[in-house]
Order: sequence, then structure tokens, then C-alpha cells
Amino acid sequence: QVQLVESGGGLVQAGGSLRLSCAASGRTFSNYAMGWFRQAPGKEREFVARITWGGGTTTYEASVKGRFTISRDIAKNTLSLQMNSLKPEDTAVYYCAAESVPRPVSYYSESKYDRWGQGTQVTVSS
Repeated sequence: QVQLVESGGGLVQAGGSLRLSCAASGRTFSNYAMGWFRQAPGKEREFVARITWGGGTTTYEASVKGRFTISRDIAKNTLSLQMNSLKPEDTAVYYCAAESVPRPVSYYSESKYDRWGQGTQVTVSS
């Protein structure tokens, strides 16, 4: 199994930056894709970004494209999300997710991923 642990959340002013990390342990060689989702208070969890573990192909949700960068370090089994130009509307709990068993589901869907971290809070003040 794959275990995921996020870190790097915190409080930042609008326009600032944060870098989230997700440490993966277990059978990480079986990962097909990894992603970041977020859930704001009173809202459903939503897709933020994804990357294929092997090829490094990335996809971003429209509102974060150009501001956020997803990356992975295969040697360290770590997934990262660099967040720049943060806005108050980026405030949410951010979750790392992994697809350890291939599923023919859209990368935007939560059901694509079968392993989840516990989440890390990101708060952006105006």
C-alpha cells in the first residue's frame, strides 16, 4: 500500500507563496498518477493539479494555472505543489492523492485516486 503525508501548509498573505510537500511511502513504484485536491469550508473537494509519476505530464485546474506548479521527485518519493501569487480564494485544506491501481477515470475525478493524505491547511489572508 501507499501512504501519503502532507506538509507545508500555513498562513500567508495574499500574493505570497507556499510550497506543499507529500511524502509517499510503501509501494510507490506502482503509482500511475498523483494529484492535489483542495476543499474550502462549505464546498466540495475539487481538483487542483495532477502529474503522471513516470512521464511527468501535468494538468492544472484553470484558476491555478500559471500560479501553481506540481512536481515529483522520484528518487525521494515526494510530490510537491509550489503555490505562488496566492489569493484568499485559495484558502482550503489541500490533499495529496495517489492512483496506485490504474483506473479509466478522468484525472479531475476523486475516484481516480485510491490513496489520500490527511490534508494540510492553507490560509491566505487579504
